[in-house]
Amino acid sequence: MPLQKSMIKLLSVADGITLINAIFGFFAIVMVFLGEIRFAFSFILLALLADGLDGIVARKISKGDLGEYFEAMADMTSLGIAPAVFVYSIYHDMVSWCPFYHSYLVIALIVFLSLSIIRLASFHVMKDEKFFVGLPASASTIILLILAYFKVEFLYILLVIIIVSFAMVSNVRFPKLGYKIDAVATVLIILTLIMGKSYYGVAPMLLLIAIVVYALGGPVYLWKSKK
Repeated sequence: MPLQKSMIKLLSVADGITLINAIFGFFAIVMVFLGEIRFAFSFILLALLADGLDGIVARKISKGDLGEYFEAMADMTSLGIAPAVFVYSIYHDMVSWCPFYHSYLVIALIVFLSLSIIRLASFHVMKDEKFFVGLPASASTIILLILAYFKVEFLYILLVIIIVSFAMVSNVRFPKLGYKIDAVATVLIILTLIMGKSYYGVAPMLLLIAIVVYALGGPVYLWKSKK
């Protein structure tokens, strides 16, 4: 009987970066518990960078046997659980005085987490070379992360949580961006990491605007390109 591969040997270089993505997500949750919101914000952004990098490495260098499953599990930590915990930590004190508001927040985040799981588990089954089916989890995370970081009104964040949650599992198609656009997004994420709320929060605001334009304009672009 041939010897089975060890679990560690199943991993590729890209899988190692995916693991870093999950670790950043874990650190983000730890920072929330420590009350270090700025660090939690930064670790989720770092996880997003790692999430983008592992795909590039997988395409250019190596793709392991575990890649598709590994990425979904790592993203569940950094793009599902960590953002949900982050948003809850921001708004808990604002709504704890009202049992109804607190319940709405918890229910909305349960919906977000549940649909994130469905989205990430379905991603590789429904993937296409030219477009994403449903709003990418990374886009949803950035929208929620920045709005919560700037503490927008509770009812607004509640509405956005529900919208992006169902957008993730919708049948709406969103275009896959080229390397140049991805590079611009990466630069905006790095600037947001460095600058935070400095200079009137211009870096995270530009990043948010870019993602919202993508979320609203992407499906329109695909629709018009078919005509």
